[in-house]
Amino acid sequence: MEKIRLREIYKTALISRALDERIWMLNRQGRAAIAASGQGHEISQLGCVEALDSSRDHFLIYYRQFTLMLALGTTPEEQLRNFLAKEGDIMSGARQFPLHGSHPRVDLFSFSNVVATQLPQAVGVALADKMNDKDSVTIVFFGDGAASQGDCHEAMNFASIHDLPVIFFCENNGYAISVPLEKQMNVDNISSRSSAYNIPGIQVDGTDFFSIYETTKEAVDRAKKGLGPTIIESKVERLLPHTTDDDHTKYRSASDIEHMIERDPIPIFENQLIDLGVINKKDIELMKKEVISIVNISTDKVEKEAFPSLDNMLLHSDLN
Repeated sequence: MEKIRLREIYKTALISRALDERIWMLNRQGRAAIAASGQGHEISQLGCVEALDSSRDHFLIYYRQFTLMLALGTTPEEQLRNFLAKEGDIMSGARQFPLHGSHPRVDLFSFSNVVATQLPQAVGVALADKMNDKDSVTIVFFGDGAASQGDCHEAMNFASIHDLPVIFFCENNGYAISVPLEKQMNVDNISSRSSAYNIPGIQVDGTDFFSIYETTKEAVDRAKKGLGPTIIESKVERLLPHTTDDDHTKYRSASDIEHMIERDPIPIFENQLIDLGVINKKDIELMKKEVISIVNISTDKVEKEAFPSLDNMLLHSDLN
């Protein structure tokens, strides 16, 4: 991978983190209703999206895909407009929770916080592509909590039977809100379930960009050859509580939180890039200043924008 591309990917990670922190702060100030942070998931999402072709492949996401949305082409202003429920919100017209709806320009399928519904939907997309002989791969993202839903079994079983070009990408941060993995299931790894469907199941360190990229690339190549689906389990950390309404100190020990912070993926990726000679300390300092400026300018602009008019409350509604 070219050095200039790796620098762009690193910058996206920095923008995502700064924007995530800003939205969390806006919530604490009473200006953003709720947020589900993606901190800790950044490098996992950037690694897998780099292995796909956004002009051809399909992405079915869930509410913690903050970084992936930026990588696919959404802007900081669009993200902020969505969280602050401002007029012109492209995803839901400021009518739904943040990170709900769809994005016409980026061509994201409509998504929400209804857990696991995107899994059978993704299988349907992959089936349509196979029936129409399209050279596309569908990737669907979900958390460990969604892996406990019936939708997950049905989707994987159907995809396996029909050798569909779909990748099941689980971002396993170890908690379904406050419920740890060991209280959700009696296996250590979600990827081990792959044997029940006779498909590959691969576990990978979600803080390692290069491992994520290579693993996803292999799954894409397998799907394009007509060899069917793959389950990828990316072990990540959820660095903040489930949402701004949660307090993870109530159910996570101090040592657990300390270990989690040590696995922050951005410093890990940063050190990898330094070792490869892609960036240096001065590059990092300048890039971080640029990113803060981008987020500040975006925030100032969106905060000055109007909220939707009450006259439009029932627009596109059967009650209008």
